Amino acid sequence: MSSRLMVGALALALLAAGTTSASAADPLVSRGKTTTASSVEASGYEPDKAVDGNTGTRWASALGTAQEWIRVDLGSAHSVSRVRLNWEAAYARAYRVQTSPDGGAWTDVFTTSSGDGGVDDLTVSGNGRYVRVLGTTRGTEWGYSLWELEVYGVGDGTPPPTGVAVPFGSRQQPYAAGMSRPSGSTSTLDAQVVDYYQRWKSAFVRQNCGNGWYQVISPDADHPYVAEAQGYGMVVVATMAGADPDARKIFDGLVKWKIDHPSSINRDLLAAEQDVNCRSVNGGDGATDGDMDVAYGLLLADRQWGSAGTYNYKQLAIRHINAIKASEVNPQTNLLKLGDWSSAGDQYYYLSRSSDWMVDHFRAFRKATGDGAWDTIRGAHQNVIAQLQQNYSPGTGLLPDFVENTNSSARPPAGQVLESVNDGKYYWNACRVPWRIGADAVTSGDSQSLAAARKLNTWVKGKTGGNPDNIAMGYQLNGTQISGGSAAAFFAPFAVVAATDPGSQVWLDALWNKMLQTPIDGGSYFSASIQLQVMITVTGNHWVP
Repeated sequence: MSSRLMVGALALALLAAGTTSASAADPLVSRGKTTTASSVEASGYEPDKAVDGNTGTRWASALGTAQEWIRVDLGSAHSVSRVRLNWEAAYARAYRVQTSPDGGAWTDVFTTSSGDGGVDDLTVSGNGRYVRVLGTTRGTEWGYSLWELEVYGVGDGTPPPTGVAVPFGSRQQPYAAGMSRPSGSTSTLDAQVVDYYQRWKSAFVRQNCGNGWYQVISPDADHPYVAEAQGYGMVVVATMAGADPDARKIFDGLVKWKIDHPSSINRDLLAAEQDVNCRSVNGGDGATDGDMDVAYGLLLADRQWGSAGTYNYKQLAIRHINAIKASEVNPQTNLLKLGDWSSAGDQYYYLSRSSDWMVDHFRAFRKATGDGAWDTIRGAHQNVIAQLQQNYSPGTGLLPDFVENTNSSARPPAGQVLESVNDGKYYWNACRVPWRIGADAVTSGDSQSLAAARKLNTWVKGKTGGNPDNIAMGYQLNGTQISGGSAAAFFAPFAVVAATDPGSQVWLDALWNKMLQTPIDGGSYFSASIQLQVMITVTGNHWVP
């Protein structure tokens, strides 16, 4: 209700809502509390400005987007009786006030489609640790802006039910300005991700061979269990904490698997392959892609749950990161090798796989270790991406599965160097590249990552005529299709680069709908795991620890 209405009308409304004099007098509980938002217009308009008690400071969202929110963490469960919104000129025509016990599942306690700005002093009845104001329709050409967000209620002292610092759906790390997400409310998008996660979990997460282990099975890989799948599992489960009450239990089972299956070369890394009896095979050495995600997942876990439990996630992460640097980074080129098994003098020493180039992971490793070498490593990978796009795919931005000759002039192989005759083409490894490049672009706003991502998006949107059904399973670097069919591993990653282009909303929505319409194939952990992580990223739920 707007403060422009008469005081008498407000009093009648309070009585009609059954509000007692006690609840009307509940204390202000939001002042100075941790506050986050979906976006920030610019420095000086951060969300904490809306709970500082100063009506001369304010939070402002990014300009021109309809779906934006601001959320306050009350610190413990509260009975919420009143929410007072002091709008700046950029107000919400339609918005919701919501409460949540964990920052993941939200309940509407007030909705309107006829907001008129000013001060909205709302009598509500809700319970939760978190209170969110979700704008859905702007009242002006700008975004949303609040001088003050005040929440009144009574705390019951109950700790958060999940004990999770960054619950799924909380979006505590806003994406870079100008990034898009699929159309629809955040609550609807989040529910769709959670639904897909539950189906993915049912299809691929197992407790085989006892020993307290959890594993992600890989029926479409060379072995029942591969490091790549366990890395995916660790990242996904830690990210979904808050939506899955079993997340930490599963994560700890995956950690135990990692510890009990060390690489035979560097024991701080994970052995790449295990057989049906859960025994490491094929030499038991490490694979870089799996190790990158394992280390990243451990950093996510440390942020989510802390490191004082069964496992010291932070310590394990640092050891894993340092082992990657020591055994899986070529010290001459600063590019990732294929695994800890490749050493100076062998034929693979100057060979690298484009899908391993996880730029946001490099940023996280730098932050966790304080080691400036990770900035050098990140720069080397971003530079080789730019060089390859310029020299070998100027019209498409496509990268090859593998890159050879990295010590002088990096180039796509002419034929088979490791896996198939398509090693120098955009195939079953490089299909992940748009997701990996795009993940850094949306979270960091880095100009090199954005340029690489937008080149890929421009090409694929034009190539397919805006129809995701036309995305094939493999291309030459000039864009010539090399095989037919359709697979989530190929079409889903393009949604992440689409999210970097404000002019690609229709294309992004088409890709999102394609994902929603694609059932999980229980025989393909690869496609399903990639699509799940893409869905997490394009809905704004990917974050860098």
